[in-house]
Amino acid sequence: MKIDGYELSFSEEQLDFILKEKMRTVELISKDFEGYQNLPDGDKKAIEHLVNAANMINDVALEQDHPLNLRLKEGLERASLRSSHAEKALELFNSLNGVIGFNGIDKEPVRIFKEARLLPGKNFYPDDLSVEEFHRILILMGQRGEIDEIRKILSARTMVRRNGDVLKAIDYTEYFSKQFSDIANELEAAAYYCTEPEFKDYLGWQVQALLQNNPDMDMLADKHWAKLQNTNLEFTISRENYEDEITGTVFDNPEIIKMLGKHNIHVVAKDTLGCRVGIVNRAETEKILMSKKMLPYFAKWMPYSEQYTQDNVDEENLRQSMVDVDLIALTGDYAMCRGGITAAQNLPNNDKTAVQTGGGRRNVYHRQVRFSRDEERDKKLLDKLVDPALHSYIDKSKVIVFVIGHENGHSLGPGSVYQNSLGMYKHIIEEHKANVVSIASVAEVAKKGADFDKETLRKIYASWIVGNLFLRAKPILSQPHRVADLMEFNYLLESKAIWFDDRKKLHIDFDIISMTMYKLLEETIRVQLSKSVEVASEFINRWATWGEWSRYIAEVQQELGVKPYIKIITEF
Repeated sequence: MKIDGYELSFSEEQLDFILKEKMRTVELISKDFEGYQNLPDGDKKAIEHLVNAANMINDVALEQDHPLNLRLKEGLERASLRSSHAEKALELFNSLNGVIGFNGIDKEPVRIFKEARLLPGKNFYPDDLSVEEFHRILILMGQRGEIDEIRKILSARTMVRRNGDVLKAIDYTEYFSKQFSDIANELEAAAYYCTEPEFKDYLGWQVQALLQNNPDMDMLADKHWAKLQNTNLEFTISRENYEDEITGTVFDNPEIIKMLGKHNIHVVAKDTLGCRVGIVNRAETEKILMSKKMLPYFAKWMPYSEQYTQDNVDEENLRQSMVDVDLIALTGDYAMCRGGITAAQNLPNNDKTAVQTGGGRRNVYHRQVRFSRDEERDKKLLDKLVDPALHSYIDKSKVIVFVIGHENGHSLGPGSVYQNSLGMYKHIIEEHKANVVSIASVAEVAKKGADFDKETLRKIYASWIVGNLFLRAKPILSQPHRVADLMEFNYLLESKAIWFDDRKKLHIDFDIISMTMYKLLEETIRVQLSKSVEVASEFINRWATWGEWSRYIAEVQQELGVKPYIKIITEF
């Protein structure tokens, strides 16, 4: 079957199998949800406009991701009215939120259409631009003295297009001016109806960030968003740069690095937009906030803390908010479920001006994502891979402890100058650091007064190892969270903190987990402090090996059945 001249990669029978056997659901809240029913009428009206804005942001993200996305999604939507084959292809498209992407299991990307190809620069750059040509053009532009344009090209918020024999950067507010204007109108309407002055004020700043070609407006919107703590509603326009695989390659070119240093040009990969709409769960937020008061202590506890300044953690001014959210909508980058879905987030990232100029950060936890587990399959996995003596320590309710520690971990350690210097490896190292901070700090959290006895600590460790480190397939570099998990698994194995017996069952030496992970944290911080792409590469290559036990675990995972595709169900 063809859609606008492009041929679908899957037969209808193949799609039937994928949708039935390979797709799981994450169900967001409906209007029957008690938290929604209890909102003031004004906030309910505001939500309608926030969801409209979220859907518009999804279209922006689709265009950022691939030049064929919008055209072929529209084609599938038209064809789905008369064809069950197209209807099923559209469902798979919506899971990936794009025409092509990895599913976290298969080595080759999933192509909705046979003609779709992976683009390392997504649609941020011309689709025929190679890394080699990109470097040649930057050097040529440098020789011509086009330094300001190079600065724009290597910034986070521009779409780059050809301009004769060189490149031209177009700011998001110009490239997406029509879309951003429509989104701003929805946010202004939401601000009119919402009942809380602080949230209304934040939306006003976000409107200006969409309408003005001025990075400072993004900074101000981020700063106001990061301070939100006691509001009913959650609305986030996320800007993260995991997808762009071209910009960071400049760190591999000594001639370009020399030019950038001479002109003080900071390199930041392109931001893909995502959007989240939700309702803050006040009761569960209070539990999470208990970790906030410990951040100043852990800022000093971090290895080599005397060698760098924390971005937003100090005794006098702790710039950190935290909320647990019942989700209404996840769109854009959040809905690109390519091997996983975000369970929580710490924003703005260290590369954002808001953090670099003293603004705070905000942790947002996704309740509905945390609850989407297959308990029957989890039990089968334990029977296959874990010594029976450890089964009682696998407790899904303890997953949130690791997630909280991970998100707090992003607020600790060396900041953006160190992270960005690691080029294409910065995301892997940072996600790995946050993981290690979480597990290394749990015993200290217990000492500082958390209600963690010895048995609880064991449940946290065991649940993390089985839930996170038992990978389902060999990860690729564009999956920083999974590469980080593999690194930690190998480190624990080599340190004898975990091992497998002759029955191929997992054992854990709980007594050395904490000190082993702190030692790994020391090594990780040294990598960030090195500001060296080479050091980061060597560190990842050392620990991200796909060994005997990783292969065996993945075989068992796939034997039990893996559902790598995710369908987000929303009724709003």
